[in-house]
Amino acid sequence: MSSCRRGANSTATRPSRPRSSTRFSPAAGSFMDEPLLRLTREWLTKAAHDLQNARIVSAVSDGPLDTAIYHCQQAAEKSLKAWLVSQNLPVERTHDLTRLVTLAAARDVSFFDWEEAAGILTPYASAFRYPGLTADPLPTRAEFDEALKLAEGIHALVLGLLPDEAAP
Repeated sequence: MSSCRRGANSTATRPSRPRSSTRFSPAAGSFMDEPLLRLTREWLTKAAHDLQNARIVSAVSDGPLDTAIYHCQQAAEKSLKAWLVSQNLPVERTHDLTRLVTLAAARDVSFFDWEEAAGILTPYASAFRYPGLTADPLPTRAEFDEALKLAEGIHALVLGLLPDEAAP
């Protein structure tokens, strides 16, 4: 994960104190209990793994970009769902990123800046995964590069809004 990865919080210089299972997130504007924080982190970890898979697959000279672009869509989807979980909002079983952006924007309007990106990424959930759904059986390098940039942007937005403890 490039610049969106957060550093670990060091507690070496802090006095020890009893740990509460509830954490306050100034950015998220709410308290996150430990189970909610853990579930949010799990979604973000899965999203980070999808980004890592997309990068690895695309780095191979003849790497299958259809698989790599799917991982970009999945990374964005899981990042958005992490935000919804962190806000204690229901997580819909959908691959429609535009819908997820709308739900996420209910708590932070900056998600609306990513509506166009969501519209670009949404079709990659299935477009290249099944034969006959697109005129071209494989995405171009330019399509993949754009998808990766957009997915990384959504992931970074979510990480930036959440407390450091939520980062994978």
